This record gives sequence, C-alpha cells and structure tokens, in this order.
Amino acid sequence: MQLIISAGVILLIVMWGIIAPQSLGSIFDELLGFITVTFGWLYLWIVLGLVVVAGLLAFSRYGDLKLGAEDEDPEFSLHSWFAMLFAAGMGIGLVFWGVAEPISHYGSPPPGFIAETPAAASAAMRYSFFHWGLHPWAVYSVVALAIAFFCFRRDKPALVSVATSSLPWSWAPHLGLAVNVLAIIATAFGVAASLGIGALQINSGLHYVLGVPISVTSQVLIIVVTTILFLTSAVTGVTRGIKWLSNINLILAFLLMVTVFLLGPTVSLIDTFTTTLGSYASEFVRMSLRTTPFMDDSWIGGWTIFYWAWWIAWSPFVGLFIARVSRGRTIREFVLGTVLAPTLAGFLWFSVFGGTALHMQIWDAVPLADAVKADVSTALFVMFDAMPLGTLMSIVATVLVLVFFVTSGDSATLVLGMMSTGGEPNPHARVKIIWGVLVAGIAISLLLAGGIQAVQTATIVFALPFTLVIVLMVVALWRGVKQDYREERRRERELRRKLRYLADREDGQAASTPPSP
Repeated sequence: MQLIISAGVILLIVMWGIIAPQSLGSIFDELLGFITVTFGWLYLWIVLGLVVVAGLLAFSRYGDLKLGAEDEDPEFSLHSWFAMLFAAGMGIGLVFWGVAEPISHYGSPPPGFIAETPAAASAAMRYSFFHWGLHPWAVYSVVALAIAFFCFRRDKPALVSVATSSLPWSWAPHLGLAVNVLAIIATAFGVAASLGIGALQINSGLHYVLGVPISVTSQVLIIVVTTILFLTSAVTGVTRGIKWLSNINLILAFLLMVTVFLLGPTVSLIDTFTTTLGSYASEFVRMSLRTTPFMDDSWIGGWTIFYWAWWIAWSPFVGLFIARVSRGRTIREFVLGTVLAPTLAGFLWFSVFGGTALHMQIWDAVPLADAVKADVSTALFVMFDAMPLGTLMSIVATVLVLVFFVTSGDSATLVLGMMSTGGEPNPHARVKIIWGVLVAGIAISLLLAGGIQAVQTATIVFALPFTLVIVLMVVALWRGVKQDYREERRRERELRRKLRYLADREDGQAASTPPSP
C-alpha cells in the first residue's frame, strides 16, 4: 500500500513536470512564497530545538544506552561508518557549495552587511559554517536515533513510523501509513534535489575538462547515465556497493582538500578557520533565530530557510540509512559521531575551499563572483582554473561528484525500498529499480521546470509537513529513552541484590562449616 500510494503521487508530479513544466514551476513558486513568509520561524525553532535535544541525549545519563543488545558490537568499522553517513548526508552539497556559497554571500551578503567588503567576507564564511554545521547534522542525528532506538531496542521494523506509533495516544498507531507515505515523498524530493544539483556540477566539470556543453539536455543525459550506475551498485547491497563507494569518496575528498590547502594560501586558510570558528560560536544563537520582520529582504528565506527545509526533507532518508548502519553503538557514540565529527569535517572543507576562493577573489582578482552570478555550478572549476594542477583537480572533483551522486542514489534506493516494503532491511532489486527510476524522473522534471530554483522550491514545499512528524518522533524518542534507562537501572539493582544474596549465602555456609582436622 505504501509503495502504491507514494509511487503514484510521485509519478503524477513527475508527469506534470515533464508535460507542463511552466505550470509546475509557477505553482511551486507560489507555495514557496507562502511557506517562507508564514512558516519560516517554524523551521528555525524546530531545527534549533533538535540541536538542543541532540546535546542533551549525548551528554546525559541516557548516553550509555546501546542501540542493540548490551554485548553487541558495531556492524561497521568507525572509518566505514563515518564514510557512509558523510557520503549519504551531504557529499554532493559540500562539493557544489564549498566555493559557491561563500562567494555568493560575499557578493550578496546577509542583511546588515555591505557587499564585497571584509565584513561581508567574514559573514560569508560564518554563515557557510552555520548552514553546514551543527544544525543539519542534529536534524539527521535525532531522526536517525529515533528510528534506530525503536528498531534495535524494541525489535520494530525499519520505518519512520516506528517512533510515532509508540506514542501512548489512541490515535498515534493509526498515523503509520500517513507518516510513512509522507516520509517517502519527502525523501524522494529531497534526494532528487541533491541529484539535480549533482547533475549541474558534473555538467560544469565535463564542460571544463572535455568541453561538453552546459545545457538541460546534457544534464538529463548525466542523470540517466548516473542512474544506471547507482542502480547497478544498489543491487550489490549495503555491505559491498555503498560501503566501497563511500570509502572511495572519503579518500578522494580528503586528497582534494589537502591539495587545495597546500597549493592555496595555507596560512590564510588556517586563520580563516580559526576566526570563523570563533565568530560562529559567538553568533550561534542569533543566527539560529534570525528573521527580518522589519525589512523586505528574502536572504533568510532563500538561504537559511531553504537549507533547514532541505535537511528536514533529507532526514527520513539519511535517518533511515544512518540507523541501518549504526547497530551496536551507544547513544553517546552515535550522537557524537553523527553530529560533531561531520560538522568538523564540514568546517574544514569550507575553510579550505571557501577561504581559498575568497582570498583569490579579494587579493588576486580572480572573477569568482562573476562566475557565481553567471552559473553557480561553475565556481569550483573557475577557482581550479586559476591554480596549479587545475585541470587535474577539476577531473578529480568531477569524479568525486559522480561517485557522490552514485552513492546518494544507491543509498536512496535502499532507504526508499525499505520504507515502501514495511521495513524490509534488504528490499528486492525490483523495488530498488522502481525507486531509482522515479527519483531520476523527479530530478529531470524539476530541471525542466526551472533548474536549481525549482529544485529548491520543491524541497521547501515537501519538507513543511514532515516537520510535525519530527516533533512527534522527538517526543516518542525521549519517552522511550527514559523508559529503557529506568528498566536498565531496575535490572542492575536486581542483579546486585542477587549477587549480594549469593555472596552472603556463601559466607554463611563457610562460617557454619567446621574446619577439617
């Protein structure tokens, strides 16, 4: 039933986008304006609340609870686990926006800053940290933890609804179908947004390396070819295809970042990381709750609100995938591994790529701002073009985006297959193929309906109803954690009483036994 309903809804939207792209684009634009103006504050409060919840769970007494049996070891090594969650979580986005976002903010800064000034450059780096730091990973972590907790400690199926169905209210168990269908649709559009962005980036890379024209036709062909690749990988299973690709991703990304760090303004990049980390910490709360009620400015809606909606739309996909590969870890290890570690990796990435781009724009007059205004997907390659080994780095970056694309699509087909088959951990290859084709169809229809703007708009629209699901998941998770903690303490007290009883009994027997002659 879940597969039929969700796939049917998505297929209708895909056909709408292909047959009448202008109509789809205009409807989404109207919804975007309404949502960002009316519910922007809701995104800000919920995402900040998830950061607080993640911190409380990690550093509270509940952190020692294990996601699984007490004697159970993690299924994957720490390196492979981190590689998979990082690749599935935001790999394509980091490569796409690592240069483009700081340069975009430099030319069109947040409200209160003058464009192309030192203050605008500092704000550009700070907001890049903000948009890719603790907030998005807290969204992923809490959703993933809610699924993993009920899946591995309560032996429930791997579904988003396992958390909401455990609530004590009489109507809660009846939400299952609606929650799962909503999660599937949000996941499909969130993943399609990322794949659309990946297609733009691959097209730009191929243009710089091989001269492939930048056009919608090229991007559609890229989506088709990469869809075939990730479907081939998907049928090999999570322990082979996704694991291997994720490890390759991490190595390539690390080598590319180190190369840019060494060939770029190294000392300036260290200073950039240091000062941006300090300003991020000092401005954390203000940025988290910032709106513009007294000025007509769309910057917050176009950036922060879009990102928060993007993370929320991705959360059922990334949450289910992270839960799938996280059995055997404690809550503390889980939260720290899924929030702090990737946040630090994102900070380093933006410091190196964004810091290099801003340094070249300001001090070397490399026209990166003009490149971003013309085509945001070309910014990374324009920067490489002005550096030593530029062609080689462009090739590596294109391959990196391609592998990230395949990894995201591979992971998405697995998760969508799980959600649409009642939580089956290894869905049939046929189901994966259906979802791979549908997700590719969404990405193509959105590109036809208006390119990256349509992709962003669809993400915000379909993320809104899922925010309420996340609130219910948090309530269910907190109740479940408290109950299991009390139960474990009760069992520990009972075990200590039994051990004391046995010890006292042995001491009594020893005292009553006469010494041997």
